[in-house]
Amino acid sequence: MLVDDDFASRRGLGYSADMATRRALLRVSLNAGLDGMIAAGAVALAVWLVAPWWAVMLASGALIAILALIRRMYRLLRAAPNPVRMPLAIEDLLNRPQIKHNRDAMALLVQGRRVLVTGAGGTIGSELARQVAALGPAEVVLIDQSEFALWQIDTELGERAPDIKRVAVMADIRDATRIAAIFTHHRPELVFHAAALKHVPMVEADPMEGLLTNACGTAIVADAARAAGAMAMVLVSTDKAVNPTSVMGASKRLAEIYCQALDILGRRTAAGMRCVTVRFGNVLGSTGSVVPVFERQLARGGPLTVTHPDMQRYFMTVREAVGLVLQATVSGLGPSDQNRDGGIFVLDMGAPVKIVDLARQMIRLAGLRPDEDIEIRFTGLRPGEKLFEELFHGQEPLMATEFAGLLMARPRTGDARVIGHAMFAIETACRAGNRRVALAQLALMVPEFAHAEQGLRGSI
Repeated sequence: MLVDDDFASRRGLGYSADMATRRALLRVSLNAGLDGMIAAGAVALAVWLVAPWWAVMLASGALIAILALIRRMYRLLRAAPNPVRMPLAIEDLLNRPQIKHNRDAMALLVQGRRVLVTGAGGTIGSELARQVAALGPAEVVLIDQSEFALWQIDTELGERAPDIKRVAVMADIRDATRIAAIFTHHRPELVFHAAALKHVPMVEADPMEGLLTNACGTAIVADAARAAGAMAMVLVSTDKAVNPTSVMGASKRLAEIYCQALDILGRRTAAGMRCVTVRFGNVLGSTGSVVPVFERQLARGGPLTVTHPDMQRYFMTVREAVGLVLQATVSGLGPSDQNRDGGIFVLDMGAPVKIVDLARQMIRLAGLRPDEDIEIRFTGLRPGEKLFEELFHGQEPLMATEFAGLLMARPRTGDARVIGHAMFAIETACRAGNRRVALAQLALMVPEFAHAEQGLRGSI
């Protein structure tokens, strides 16, 4: 069956008019019971970028390939004893165009400056290091507590940007003395703080570790940056900080509040350090992301495990997430006073995606049929999880910025001294092993924290 939405092509080949409309494609595919679909040219692009075409794939179960899908090859691969899996391009899972960035503005921000990245061995931190190194900094300082992860990114940058001065430093952001010494020695002008504990169930099992790293560690880094005379610190935050139901989300919200307060202080003097906070959702293919989990499960022949049929998340690729972090930094340090009240940058990630739909899409991209070749199994919500995430609180005014894909939210702020005292109380309770006091103090500072701790295992 041939379908085209170009009228000139259709007349030349004698297609009937109703067969070539986008609206008709859904009806045709459902009635015909298509096993596969070959999409080429402009149609192929539309298949991925326009919602009605995406609905066709989900509703009809048709397998879509961007360039071509040869049915005979599919059968041969299915019949082989060890079927060859198609390599997965993360971008294929996004289902929207990636956001473009103003590279010239980013280069002006970074070029010739000393830059420090915490969590440099992680998914976001390592991509930050790559993109920063490509913009011509005077020096890049890489901080991570993982020896192997730090070695990996240091080696990679040595190959990618051999002319850029770089220093790899193994350190724990929770060690205030060590962090202060590093900042005093290197005097970074720009600090990108990506180090964090991000896996919700793991932090639920050990909440005090999450608080010490995500909240107290952020305060330690921010204080060290400010004392060393940094121009700006950028906090990489998460949509889980909005109306948090997990300790991970609440600890990141507390980190946001602290950085907001420091930014308001920094704006009062010309030489004050600015704090830019950037909030976004799940990064496709990142450490702990659902995509590598699904890939492993596919390689074993299934099942793919999803916690709930209605679970949905916002997604970005790591490159566009980091590009927008840099874009937000440019905007936050610019002449505009949009974020004078401690505003937080929110990355526009389009519509949320159901995790079960993502699972089905990955199965199809592997050349298999969901629920027939590969089972999808629902396992139930885990402690601290929400069915859906939010990019901003309902009472946070949301504003557009001068850059596409970048929005500004203005959540409530607090007094820096009050927040500092709370951070000290939380750190003291955590180091003393007093979980009850630590969580009670967290709830005071983040009143919207509604802890969903069903099935929570006690930590030591």
